[in-house]
Amino acid sequence: MPGPSPGLRRALLGLWAALGLGLFDLSAVSQEPFWADLQPRVAFVERGGSLWLNCSTNCPRPERGGLETSLRRNGTQRGLRWLARQLVDIREPETQPVCFFRCARRTLQARGLIRTFQRPDRVELVQLPPWQPVGQNFTLSCRVPGAGPRASLTLTLLRGAQELIRRSFAGEPPRARGAVLTATVLARREDHGANFSCRAELDLRPHGLGLFENSSAPRELRTFSLSPDPPRLAAPRFLEVGSERPVSCALDRLFPATEARVYLALGDQNLSPDVTLDGDALVATATATASAEQEGARQLVCNVTLAGENRETRENVTIYSFPAPLLTLSEPSISEGQMVTVTCTAGAEALVTLEGVPATVPGQPVQLQLNATENDDRRSFFCNATLDVDGETLIKNRSAELRVLYAPRLDDSDCPRSWTWPEGPEQTLRCKARGNPEPSVHCTRSDGRAVLALGLLGPVTRDLSGTYRCKAANDQGEAVKVVTLIVDQQYTPPLDAPALDSVGCPERITWVEGTEASLICVAHGVPPPDVSCVRSGELGVFLEGLLIVAPEHAGTYRCEATNPRGSAAKNVIITVEYGPRFEEPNCPSNWTWVEGSGRLFSCEVDGKPQPSVECVGSGGATEGVLLPLAPPDPSLRAPSIPSDLAPGTYICNATNRHGSAAKTVIVSAESPPEMDESTCPSHQTWLEGTEAAALACAARGRPSPGVHCSREGTPWPEQQRVSREDAGTYHCVATNAHGTDSRTVTVGVEYRPVVAELAASPPGGVRPGGNFTLTCRAEAWPPAQISWRAPPGALNIGLSSNNSTLSVAGAMGSHGGEYECAATNAHGRHARRITVRVAGPWLWVAVGGAAGGAALLAAGAGLAFYVQSTACKKGEYNVQEAESSGEAVCLNGAGGGAGGAAGAEGGPEAAGGAAESPAEGEVFAIQLTSA
Repeated sequence: MPGPSPGLRRALLGLWAALGLGLFDLSAVSQEPFWADLQPRVAFVERGGSLWLNCSTNCPRPERGGLETSLRRNGTQRGLRWLARQLVDIREPETQPVCFFRCARRTLQARGLIRTFQRPDRVELVQLPPWQPVGQNFTLSCRVPGAGPRASLTLTLLRGAQELIRRSFAGEPPRARGAVLTATVLARREDHGANFSCRAELDLRPHGLGLFENSSAPRELRTFSLSPDPPRLAAPRFLEVGSERPVSCALDRLFPATEARVYLALGDQNLSPDVTLDGDALVATATATASAEQEGARQLVCNVTLAGENRETRENVTIYSFPAPLLTLSEPSISEGQMVTVTCTAGAEALVTLEGVPATVPGQPVQLQLNATENDDRRSFFCNATLDVDGETLIKNRSAELRVLYAPRLDDSDCPRSWTWPEGPEQTLRCKARGNPEPSVHCTRSDGRAVLALGLLGPVTRDLSGTYRCKAANDQGEAVKVVTLIVDQQYTPPLDAPALDSVGCPERITWVEGTEASLICVAHGVPPPDVSCVRSGELGVFLEGLLIVAPEHAGTYRCEATNPRGSAAKNVIITVEYGPRFEEPNCPSNWTWVEGSGRLFSCEVDGKPQPSVECVGSGGATEGVLLPLAPPDPSLRAPSIPSDLAPGTYICNATNRHGSAAKTVIVSAESPPEMDESTCPSHQTWLEGTEAAALACAARGRPSPGVHCSREGTPWPEQQRVSREDAGTYHCVATNAHGTDSRTVTVGVEYRPVVAELAASPPGGVRPGGNFTLTCRAEAWPPAQISWRAPPGALNIGLSSNNSTLSVAGAMGSHGGEYECAATNAHGRHARRITVRVAGPWLWVAVGGAAGGAALLAAGAGLAFYVQSTACKKGEYNVQEAESSGEAVCLNGAGGGAGGAAGAEGGPEAAGGAAESPAEGEVFAIQLTSA
């Protein structure tokens, strides 16, 4: 066995010294008052630790002595006038051990104080929300379980190293343990990513101990701010199969933008956007590619998610297939005089037009037949196709050129019959022939002495005078012409070839519709050239004389200047500007705004330069309200999409430098279906047996949505009355032209109570003194309350906790008769009856009952004597030790004897039958303290 600890040894030495002094002077001790002493009187011990207590007295011969405490003990050493005991596993916050000795028929006492402390080993900061909105409060809560005493504890909440709040718990009761500190903090942008923690300090230095500190693990806070507006989606209304168009989605006022996630999709196709951040703004761009599988109306979706919240915008995009028309010539190159067939075809839904002649119905081709002539050479045929897509007319063109082969022509304009040239200066002799292929021309004098060097620069002499035979030839034939060359011996000034400069013939000319103008190009040259201008690609369409300018005059013209020295050509671009014009397809007179769709009113106005458009409300609720307009170019940033838009009349004004135009637009507002708890409660209750009715589900929306409810898993049968089988989960869908909304509804069916079972055990009857049980089972919703009616005079009846069971122990004649069980809920009451018979030798029952009563009284008297004889001590007891000891009987009986025990175990029913404790009995209590 190990020896006593050093503290115990010191205590024992002191005790022996005191005893020695007492023996040395016994007469002096006998004259002093007797006392009891406890060392240490006050002690601080860490929770779970141990302590030696020394209990001593100066009484020469104490009769008996001891140390009263509820704490566990490990070892005890005794002497005549002293007692040393080791207390272990000390966990109570505060205990008061009592040292006592019996001396000269007096009791000497010394009371001590033992307090425990517990270090702040666990410091817990309650989990922060995963995301916290900026500008809203959140709660910081720090918990330090078990640490104490609380009066020596200080808690501090920190943001990083900054103290937010510091609280000391000075003044708390000595027994108080553990602490909680809670603070409300306003979330800021700069708190994003900040660490919050809690520091606990247990200061026991005033008690001769140290300062114990600990901190919680830091928790990071993430704050965010998200605009309530949906993203702005810029996208084309139409997308042709096989084409690519840029789309963009933008959202402002989101923080932190780097944490936002963007989903951009066209139908089932994820567009994988490139995201650009600019402060708190986000722009996602992507390229939408249309495929044949997606043809039809598709939704372009932009969804921005931040901190578990999302903002979404949807735009309808129509994907269409519109191949260019096919223009074919039966012979792209044909000889003059032969027939040629021109055919224009397009897709099944497109309407084609060939040279201004439309097809009868969409999908039908158009043909043109002609007898090819010289004038048809290089003729361009134009085929255009139109396709109606979602109210818009789309146009595609195709052209083809016809080559007509014909024999040469020698016209006087290109090869004059008589030439008069001055002698001397060098000239270029020209004789041109028309023909396809281009003919070759040779001119020879009839006498064979001279050949004209056509197209070459050379001197003119009188020897060249004479008559020439000019022959033009190609593979289609030949032409012959006789020309006369006269050489004039008089000098004439030199000839200059034509020239067109930007002064006399500018490259670009702007006209204004409705004004008078003419296309005049002045060419330089000797002799003065002739100038003619024709629209490019249109043979024989000349622009001559004074015109009243119209938009169709715009285009590219080819101006050609000609004189005997040659020719010059130049392209002139004419632009026609005009005032604004409203066209119904591009700016409709009636427009419906759909709430939440993100669509803006599109009002595109024809005019040059492009007019600016503004639509302002006129009268009523819209007076002065500006109607947001979609930008004409999808790449431009669209205005903020309104969350609400006032329907009514708006006046749209279009303006450019040539005038203005106005148009009245009637705007109506509609909305997709919306159901919530107020219109379609998620939990509904029916009553069984009542007339069957539809679910109480309605929806808001314009036009008024239709609501259809069906039961999940099985069809909803048509029936006249509600039954409990109707309980379950229903799915309600609201639909209108703008979408759907759905809710899940749980239906509960309540029903009146029915006593389904009332049985006795044992069945058939019971002998006097026997036991019987009645069981009552009811079906009801909400659950029924069970009540009993027993025969008059039936005593000592026990009921279960829910009254479903009635039991009798020791049946007597008064227990025989009719019992009624009644089940009651909010919808009604139902009862059933059962008869119990008690039969047997009544005299034996009476004698047995008297004997049993006497025995019960004797047992009660014995129990009372035992309780008095146990001499339960006042004070505190360790529960773990007392539970299975004689002291436990004393403690459990406090305040109610056996009845108290019954109340603790059986609940209110058992307590109802328990006997009351005698008022004159002394009651001891134990205080239970959780660790």
